[in-house]
Amino acid sequence: MPRSNSLFSALSIFLLGFLWFISPPAEAALKTYQFDIQVKNVSRLCHAKPIVTVNGRFPGPTVYVREGDRVQINVTNHAQYNVSIHWHGLKQYRNGWADGPAYITQCPIQTGSSYVYDFNVTGQRGTLWWHAHILWLRATVYGAIVILPQQGTPFPFPKPEREEVILLGEWWHADVEKLVNKANQLGSPPNKSDAHTINGKPGPLFPCSEKHTFVMEVEQGKTYLLRIINSALNDELFFGIAGHSMTVVEVDAVYTKSFTTQALLIAPGQTTNVLVHANQIPGRYFMAARPFMDVQLPVDNNTATGILEYKGIPNTVLPTLPHLPKSNDSAFAFRYNKRLRSLNSPQFPTNVPLQVDRNLFYTIGLARNSCPACLNGTRLMASLNNISFTMPETALLQAHYFNVKGVFKTDFPDQPPKPFNYTGAPLTANLKTTIGTRLSKIAFNSTVELVLQDTNLLSVESHPFHLHGYNFFVVGTGIGNFDPGKDAPKYNLIDPPERNTVGVPTGGWTAIRFRADNPGVWFLHCHLEIHTGWGLKTAFVVEDGPGADQGILPPPKDLPKC
Repeated sequence: MPRSNSLFSALSIFLLGFLWFISPPAEAALKTYQFDIQVKNVSRLCHAKPIVTVNGRFPGPTVYVREGDRVQINVTNHAQYNVSIHWHGLKQYRNGWADGPAYITQCPIQTGSSYVYDFNVTGQRGTLWWHAHILWLRATVYGAIVILPQQGTPFPFPKPEREEVILLGEWWHADVEKLVNKANQLGSPPNKSDAHTINGKPGPLFPCSEKHTFVMEVEQGKTYLLRIINSALNDELFFGIAGHSMTVVEVDAVYTKSFTTQALLIAPGQTTNVLVHANQIPGRYFMAARPFMDVQLPVDNNTATGILEYKGIPNTVLPTLPHLPKSNDSAFAFRYNKRLRSLNSPQFPTNVPLQVDRNLFYTIGLARNSCPACLNGTRLMASLNNISFTMPETALLQAHYFNVKGVFKTDFPDQPPKPFNYTGAPLTANLKTTIGTRLSKIAFNSTVELVLQDTNLLSVESHPFHLHGYNFFVVGTGIGNFDPGKDAPKYNLIDPPERNTVGVPTGGWTAIRFRADNPGVWFLHCHLEIHTGWGLKTAFVVEDGPGADQGILPPPKDLPKC
């Protein structure tokens, strides 16, 4: 063979190999993970304690998948508590069996048992997360879900140099389950957390935390994508990076119109993707998270910090702190949320329902119920439309699918039983709050508008609400009492943010719309764990559609039993 041809062949083989290296074949469509629920001793703030973890890690492992993948996650429970895992924000079309909330779509996984969560990732890409969905176990049992776009589909924003997951959380010195059980016996709120964390680490503003500080190294001139998740149990959080602006490009795994901000607000359950350009003088800069609370309620006011560190800068250089909004800056919170808009491009359209088949109006209330054995003789409770939800002993989806009688009723009211001045002077009466397992039945493929109205029963407060099985469009929000005649005409029906978790402002309201095209039983609840435990929750029973592919899928054979 002539030398030129030999050289050409060798070069061709090299180029083919190089191209395979930089563009490997598409990964298999099936992704499998093993989650071992196990107890591990972990030390924070000069104090060690046993915590429940996944695979001995705190926070737990990140689940990486690609849009279109099938995912199987085998969860084996070695801990002393029964457990279930919720894949927060995944729509689980027709497949509530994989959704995860205990006693809603499944019975919990008992100690020594396993369950395989088997689901498809369809029509979603971006940042979501997973967490325990029973008791308060999600204080330590949580992690990120990163859904990459389909092969060959770029981001609708400049490609970053690197990505980083940022999980914001809370930490208690005490055993959280014992703390909550004691509070329930007393009828009072449990103690607030002792620290906030960034990727499980409180940062150097806390004692014994030099080695418990998250550090992210960057290079000057490069751009990075931060996948930020609020996995805290009870606190809405501000987040910022000293000296650096952030460009918001996605919320709750839905692309947004980009905008730049010095700080962001993120409620428990929500995710936000931002681009950060490393364009400052090389140094060390604190990233920080601290609570937003605009009423006089006890909250952990401590600031968690991590460090954005430019390459080559020694760790002896002291970082600077970002200027976050004041803890009660409700004006910033309102302005920030108003800036969120769906991308609404030809590739990623915003299909907000323009006509509504079912109008729902739910009031959010707190109350005190008689409890002779409790401290002060009362127990705190929470309600929607004056109904405090009682958890069943049989999973609701199983009861619905197998037509088990007596587990729940489908008579949850579309409106509160008695209208009143919801956000007027504080009210101490509980307005005859009742308890029960009452759900709302929704016709398949109908369009739904739900207005969530905060009230001044005991106190106004902001509430982040999460709807399982769906995304929804946040078409409106405001302060005071919702007025359909004045407020509905101001809805954004062009590019409203599409979310799975939305904040209802303190003393205000939020209106959402969605199409009920996912049959099953889907949980709706406040994502403040303290309020969920008090009964601030309900569920929708979405009926099967007429088509062969419009009904609930058959349950898996290894479905846990109650």
